[in-house]
Amino acid sequence: MDLVVVLSFIGVAVLLTLMPGPDILFVIAQSISQNKKAGIATALGLCTGLIVHISAATLGISAIIYQSSLAFAIVKYAGAAYLLYLAWMSFREKESDQMMGNQKVLAYRSLYKKGILMNILNPKVSLFFLALFPQFVDESVGSVSLQILLLGIVFLIQALVIFTIVSIFSEKVGNVLTNSSFISKRMNAIKGSLLAIIALQIAFSEK
Repeated sequence: MDLVVVLSFIGVAVLLTLMPGPDILFVIAQSISQNKKAGIATALGLCTGLIVHISAATLGISAIIYQSSLAFAIVKYAGAAYLLYLAWMSFREKESDQMMGNQKVLAYRSLYKKGILMNILNPKVSLFFLALFPQFVDESVGSVSLQILLLGIVFLIQALVIFTIVSIFSEKVGNVLTNSSFISKRMNAIKGSLLAIIALQIAFSEK
């Protein structure tokens, strides 16, 4: 695969990763409400979920889901329902729930698992791959499936880097916000509202 093509792909991938969407908003929400480690744990889960989408794109399964309105709807509404559940749990959290240091490792593991499930249940990721990858694939170079797999790996790596950087900066924003007692006491409500918005964004997404 040509280096120029790979660099062009990375440029497009970075811009698209930075665009407001369910994944990056979820990372921001966890980093602001907790810390950068929570955001990075979430990012690791999201990128692990990407492996499923990359595999599906490589094997052509994404195209099958795209062609099936029923399959697309099932995945879409399951993802939205899961996010609404997370939003509801956020609204129920007490301020002290996120301050227990001895529970941090378990919390990070939980966020990792949530990230995986959230990404897998977001059909827009598969549709995004279907739209993006073919533009950088050249049948004359070699195996199309192998090229898609390589592009998928490159996308995953850049996404993890971007999410990590976003987590670090979001933590700084969170530190500023928590200095305000008014905002600090309502942080869980803010996070819940953001998750609800993400859920609606997925629920009303079209092919």
